[in-house]
Amino acid sequence: MSEETKPNQTHKTLIYTAKSIVLVSLLFILCSLIGISVCYWKDSPDLRNTTNQAVVAVEATKSLIKANPIPADAWKSPEESTIPADEYGNMIRYGRELVKNTAQYFGPNGSVARISNGMNCQNCHLEAGTKTFGNNYSVFFASYPKKSARSGKMAEATERIADCFQRSLNGKVPDLSGKEVQAMLAYMKWLGSEQEKGKKAFGSGTEKLKYMDRAADPQKGLLVYQNKCQSCHGQDGAGVRTEDQLAYVYPPLWGKHSYNDGAGMYRLSNFAGFVKNNMPFGISYPDAQLTDEESWDVAAFVNSQPRPHKAQKEDYPDRTKKPIDAPYGPYLDGFSEQQHKYGPFSPIVLALKELESGSDH
Repeated sequence: MSEETKPNQTHKTLIYTAKSIVLVSLLFILCSLIGISVCYWKDSPDLRNTTNQAVVAVEATKSLIKANPIPADAWKSPEESTIPADEYGNMIRYGRELVKNTAQYFGPNGSVARISNGMNCQNCHLEAGTKTFGNNYSVFFASYPKKSARSGKMAEATERIADCFQRSLNGKVPDLSGKEVQAMLAYMKWLGSEQEKGKKAFGSGTEKLKYMDRAADPQKGLLVYQNKCQSCHGQDGAGVRTEDQLAYVYPPLWGKHSYNDGAGMYRLSNFAGFVKNNMPFGISYPDAQLTDEESWDVAAFVNSQPRPHKAQKEDYPDRTKKPIDAPYGPYLDGFSEQQHKYGPFSPIVLALKELESGSDH
């Protein structure tokens, strides 16, 4: 080694030694902090309890997800590639477009007719009717014709569409033989093309939540709404319109532009099951954010707000077929409209069973 390289070697050695001292010092400080934290955790019941609760909550969530997986044989929407490349395929595509953007064609400034409130079908039938527990169309077409409990008569699929326009869209019935309704039916038929008639598909409709042992509470629901819903639907529930004002980015939940009191969403069980697996926006089954109680309560809050009225005196002529949460009389069981709207529902179920049992003797 030359005399010229010795100073460089010494310099490098000094630098390495200094770095080592710094590293050892940092490790000592880090170990001390960990030791202090562990001691503090042991001596702090509040911190220990909070940590334990967090661990329990995480494990409970994992268990819930494992306990409620989507079955392997659950219904799934057909692949878009299976839509025929012909005129009928064009009808299917047009039907999907109508479901997604109903207001563009039938809203207050619709290009086909101006007969609805500006909401879209997919505001209630999420992702154009393809989402698990999002009111999908998996069994829709296969279910008709059928005896309608609401009308008491045999009904075709077109009549169900007419009902949605009159109730959920708070509007008028479109031309049921026209191109648009026939296109919607073609789309719904395609969606359910692999669904066996009479068989219930997993994830269809909305999840049926267990009844609470108390009435749903609009005041508790207000807190849920403020924390989970208000940022999209607004303090006044009026929703958020698209930039061109023709439709809604987030639909109105009450007020004159929302669904009326004859709509399916005005029944608490439907609304609660819907929000459970779909709200806040972006949530999907089984990763729910709301508890069952929060779902019932926020449903009670939303449906306690003002909305358009629809005459329903002709609905459910056979009272034995009337849903227990239909919030308008008359009833067979003697319970009030208030209880039929908000619950508790279990006493009503029991009373109806007793009535049915009595009628068998």
